[in-house]
Amino acid sequence: MFYRIVTSVVAAVLSGMLTAAQADESVTLRLKWFHQAQFAGFYVAKEKDFYKSVGLNVDIQPGGPDFPAVQMVAGGNEQFGVTGADQILIARSKGVPVVALAVIFRRNPFVLFSLAKSGIKAPTDYIGKNIGVKIGGNEELIYRAVLAKAGVDKTKLNEIPVKFDIMPLLAGAVDVWPGYLINEVLAAKEKGFDVNVVSPPDYGIDLYADTLFTTDKMLTEKPDVVRKFVTATLKGWTSAIAAPEEAAQITVKYGSKLTYDHELAMMKASLPLLQPDAKPVGSMDAANWAAAQKLLIDAGFQKTPVDLTKAFTVDFLK
Repeated sequence: MFYRIVTSVVAAVLSGMLTAAQADESVTLRLKWFHQAQFAGFYVAKEKDFYKSVGLNVDIQPGGPDFPAVQMVAGGNEQFGVTGADQILIARSKGVPVVALAVIFRRNPFVLFSLAKSGIKAPTDYIGKNIGVKIGGNEELIYRAVLAKAGVDKTKLNEIPVKFDIMPLLAGAVDVWPGYLINEVLAAKEKGFDVNVVSPPDYGIDLYADTLFTTDKMLTEKPDVVRKFVTATLKGWTSAIAAPEEAAQITVKYGSKLTYDHELAMMKASLPLLQPDAKPVGSMDAANWAAAQKLLIDAGFQKTPVDLTKAFTVDFLK
């Protein structure tokens, strides 16, 4: 009798352990860039156990030039990623089966800015000046679209390829810099420089920025995992928006060189971009996707149109 009881107890414990192990599905999220408050909502979702509460064990990995999110996720070893909406469309036009699930930054943080002392305030002031250009990405796309809207002839500008270090701007070698309102602009101000900002939405250019995506395969084979991930992620972002100080404190855990003051400033600068209107965090609509595709095709960044109904889905936002 005692043997049967012990055996039953052991079996029950093992069964419980097995069930618990089966409940936590491990997935990887590949970010668009290095760890920073630009991705605070994901960190909040992890640190506050929003992912764990729905049975997910999420590994958050930084992106960057050496780890492009689309390629990493499309390769099959990672399940979710963050990239620009334009990269989703370009990838699908090349046969890469990625699908947008939610737009995190509905207002793009990309701007063109100059030192205030230069007196440069509008694209028409760029003529004859040294203009920094980040070649090949959505930064160049938006920059060229702004020039077109403003009626500025690019042949009258001195375009200089640049990367990410803003020292050429601060030193005066470049007059206009392509950067993020939530990062490079803050960095310049932190170094004591006042800046003038040209915002693309003021010229009718409003391209979705950071977008959460997965693959067709994940949607087909594990829709429940996708739904849990999206739900927990948006809960994390909603929490981060409501408490930016806490979000910044959580963010600094993800990088030894991150500072609370800078990450908090980044978080606060992000708020109007994350939720520019009354729509819920993560919202997206067909009209904006169609406008983005037209912009990409007109500029020659996307060669052929894609079926937008397959490029993004709002099914997991409901």
